[in-house]
Amino acid sequence: MRVVVQRVREASVSVEQQVVGRIGAGLLVLAGFEAADTAADLEWMAGKLVRLRLFADADGVMNRSVLESGGEILAVSQFTLFASVKKGNRPSWSRAARGELSQPLFADFVGRLAAELGKPVPTGVFGADMQIALVNDGPVTLSLDSRAAE
Repeated sequence: MRVVVQRVREASVSVEQQVVGRIGAGLLVLAGFEAADTAADLEWMAGKLVRLRLFADADGVMNRSVLESGGEILAVSQFTLFASVKKGNRPSWSRAARGELSQPLFADFVGRLAAELGKPVPTGVFGADMQIALVNDGPVTLSLDSRAAE
């Protein structure tokens, strides 16, 4: 499982010009899955994201998590995180899990995030053409891979 996470002041995701998910301050999480992902990958990633210290404390130091800061999480599925450009210039997504596998993984992941965060986690629409609007805060942007837990 791979994610790109951005600390945001606000973010929203729209489908056909209709906002389907919106948050204030918190984290925008773009999540991609591969066929080998398991419940352990989802559990590790959800726990890590909720506890990452990316928000400022009283001294202005990134020392608080989204949980501690009372922030929100917007989660959007994104199979393109498993793009390979090893051959030529056209990306291949052969490592990305197919929809019938990745959709339940994404739903499980969002459920785990919500349980860890203690509040609902809005999402986009799986498989739809989505537009994401955000105000990146910092900017703070990280990429994480459950197979390369750093």
